[in-house]
Amino acid sequence: MSAQLLLVDDEPGLREAVQAYLEDSGFTVHAASNAIEGWDILQEKLPDLVITDIMMPQVDGYQFLKQMREDSRYKSLPVIFLTAKGMTMDRIQGYQAGCDAYLPKPFDPEELEAIIKNLLERRTATSGGTTELDDIARQIAEIRGMIQKTGGIAQTPSPIQVDFTPREQSVLDLVSEGLMNKEIARRLSTSVRNVEKYVSRLFVKTGTNSRTELVRFALEHGLTK
Repeated sequence: MSAQLLLVDDEPGLREAVQAYLEDSGFTVHAASNAIEGWDILQEKLPDLVITDIMMPQVDGYQFLKQMREDSRYKSLPVIFLTAKGMTMDRIQGYQAGCDAYLPKPFDPEELEAIIKNLLERRTATSGGTTELDDIARQIAEIRGMIQKTGGIAQTPSPIQVDFTPREQSVLDLVSEGLMNKEIARRLSTSVRNVEKYVSRLFVKTGTNSRTELVRFALEHGLTK
């Protein structure tokens, strides 16, 4: 199964062993030694699933998960907790925080792989197999991450006179966050068909042909927050 995973754990030995095992199983694994580094990677890569330790310095797993769930881009992102804490109340706290699976250390890597595959398959089934939409969202996240990492792309005068209506601007901002039409329609309390019309208008006004081109154009010219 080909998927991008984010692994966050402050134990080098365990992190490297889990990364090696999952990569041998066909996954692409982005590893981070703490939640702060993990958050930075999350902005750039938008993985399909996150595996994180709970007991970490500065920002623990619960805080990291809370940060993810408060961001619209990561509300439905599957998260697995890896932790040495295996008491019932600890597991309850993990599920209440919004994790999808809880695996106490030490664990069998084959069990972790099975949980990962199960969560990814369930996510695809419940989303109607929107892997293409996930790829678009990932590309948008990578564009935003690249611009943030380089301190912003130098702005150049646009050859197109851009004059957005307030609703078009709202749609543009949400597209730039990586939201799809259904999510935008829900956020703006309108129909998916109306959102499609606004996105089409944005393509015409910016001279772009896809969502990723639209987001890149908007970010390069400071047209969105």
